[in-house]
Amino acid sequence: MSAGFLFRLIATDLDGTLLRSDESISRRTRDALAAATAAGAAHIVVTGRAVPWTRHILDDLGYDGLAVCGQGAQVYDAGAHRLLTSVTLDRQLAGVALAKLEAEVGPLYLAASRDGLDGEVLVGPGYAVTGNLPATPFTDAADLWSAPLNKVYIQHPTLGDDELADVARRVAGGFVTVAMAGAGIVELLPLGLSKATGLSLAARRLGLKAADTIAFGDMPNDIPMFAWAAHGVAMANAHEELRAVADEVTTSNEEDGIAAVLERLLP
Repeated sequence: MSAGFLFRLIATDLDGTLLRSDESISRRTRDALAAATAAGAAHIVVTGRAVPWTRHILDDLGYDGLAVCGQGAQVYDAGAHRLLTSVTLDRQLAGVALAKLEAEVGPLYLAASRDGLDGEVLVGPGYAVTGNLPATPFTDAADLWSAPLNKVYIQHPTLGDDELADVARRVAGGFVTVAMAGAGIVELLPLGLSKATGLSLAARRLGLKAADTIAFGDMPNDIPMFAWAAHGVAMANAHEELRAVADEVTTSNEEDGIAAVLERLLP
């Protein structure tokens, strides 16, 4: 470890953080991460995306380390293309949570992420998928529950994301964890699961601890990761809830916010 570099582990969210809006990673950010890893730090991607929606980005980056996917549910060895750990949603509890939520706010638009390296994302009528990510439509609700899931995505015809997440926590928070991961992305997860859960598992595999960690993020689902890490850095484009608990705010994901901090910390 070179003198002057404070952190042995760099944890970065993907969307809105490491990735620019076109899903690319700037040369400056790639170079800063390469310099930090050359100085002895490990880099772990920590994303709400499940492995099938993350793998192509990691491959493009030439990333062969550990990645925490699915909001902490999956620890993935990118170099070996192997799933090391996976936590699935209790489908009975999720069904109860949805029933309670729909009794409160009316019918929801649903999608779900199936477990596994190649788990499909199932998308029901009315649910709007952001970006060009692969998804499989379903019309029969029974299909949603027919195989193990990592998470269920919910949208509402009129409620905004923050409002929907707040209601979901209030009426269903005893059955599932509710995470808000981006525009249009409110998720029901296994109870107690968070990015911090998965990151702590991945860090332990590398012999690293929370005290060694600097974390970068942009959405409320990054709050547990910031609480776990020694230092949390919110992007300029971050949700106000994350900015409120961050140790510092850097420039936006479009303006190489991660690189700006790493360059300052590198000797």
